Amino acid sequence: MESRIKNPGLAEKGKLTLEWAERLMPVTLGLRKEYDAAKPLNGIRIGAVLHVTKETGVLIRTLKTLGANVYLAGSNPLSTQDDIAAALYSEGINICAWRGQTSSEYFGCIEEVVLSEPDIVIDDGADLHAMLHGKHMEMAAKVIGGTEETTTGVIRLKALEKEGKLMYPVIAVNNAYTKHLFDNRYGTGQSTVDGVLRSTNVLIAGKKIVVAGYGWVGRGIAMRMRGMGGNVIVTEVDPIRALEAVMDGYTVMSIHKAVEIGDIFITATGDKDVISYEDVLKMKNGAILANAGHFNVEIDVETLEAKASSKRVIRENLTEYTLESGKKIYLLAEGRLVNLVAAEGHPSEVMDMSFANQALAAIYLTRNRGKLERKVYNPPLEIDREIASRKLVSMGIEIDTLTEEQTKYLSSWK
Repeated sequence: MESRIKNPGLAEKGKLTLEWAERLMPVTLGLRKEYDAAKPLNGIRIGAVLHVTKETGVLIRTLKTLGANVYLAGSNPLSTQDDIAAALYSEGINICAWRGQTSSEYFGCIEEVVLSEPDIVIDDGADLHAMLHGKHMEMAAKVIGGTEETTTGVIRLKALEKEGKLMYPVIAVNNAYTKHLFDNRYGTGQSTVDGVLRSTNVLIAGKKIVVAGYGWVGRGIAMRMRGMGGNVIVTEVDPIRALEAVMDGYTVMSIHKAVEIGDIFITATGDKDVISYEDVLKMKNGAILANAGHFNVEIDVETLEAKASSKRVIRENLTEYTLESGKKIYLLAEGRLVNLVAAEGHPSEVMDMSFANQALAAIYLTRNRGKLERKVYNPPLEIDREIASRKLVSMGIEIDTLTEEQTKYLSSWK
């Protein structure tokens, strides 16, 4: 693999940032210490496409300590933290990632990972899985198994499985309780607010905040925006989630009505064209648009770019578009993941559980080589419980245990 980064001189800064993240990720660090001697991933080549953040750096260091040879590329053209990339490069990690990649550079780095012939693939969004199943099926045939970090990626992999085209078993790490209940909700909720504030520094209190999608990510964003005094409006296509949002105290309406009254819009659906150009035309002068979904397809940025009469960058990650009517619309982070492009992504304490899942999933796939079917698996519940227990211990929290009589009572029909 041809390792390529932006600035090797940032390595020392990156190492200090990694040191701070490791202080906040005791579960992942505990796995590193526990499995250091046994080296359960010894000789395993891991191909990873992840957001190159300080938390990812902690995971990569852990996988290396466990014996793996890791090949890493970024999972978004704008989310790589160049100091972390430099630090990992200085420690001998095979890495191809930098902030500000073109589309061809982005996919070129993913292809570098594919050509390393990985035994296990760890992905965030399924672009690596998609390339293996599309352009490089001969490499996919050699893969022991893979993992997937995101809801969007799991949807893509489920589609492959449904068509009978999935070539290796995949553990949907995103579906672990200790991932989606915390990472998607508390992690994305806080980091999305962080990204909006860093880009704009606007006051949230009193504004109408439209959250498109009420999955775990949407729940987290809505909760945090309400906590800062925002008047939150939720839009949904699923009647059960819409009803839940109503019961949680939010105003629920269609996106086509919400665009007429919203001040700040945040998409979190995983689908395309959630906010169309026609929707944009109905918005208030000064409306702010942001996306918290994995891919930059939820807002129709392409049409906005083509039809706006003028465009200018006001400040970092804040672009002003002037429409033919004279109305001004503000787009954050080019319509890409606002929490990773305009901020630093999830707090380390949350990613501690998500990446502990990734490390244990890699060990599980290695130990069960050849025993699993070519389908998408949820993480074993025992791994979820182990991670939750370790997290509680690291927080100094004790919980109750059932007595023998209580256990017997719960398992009896009488």
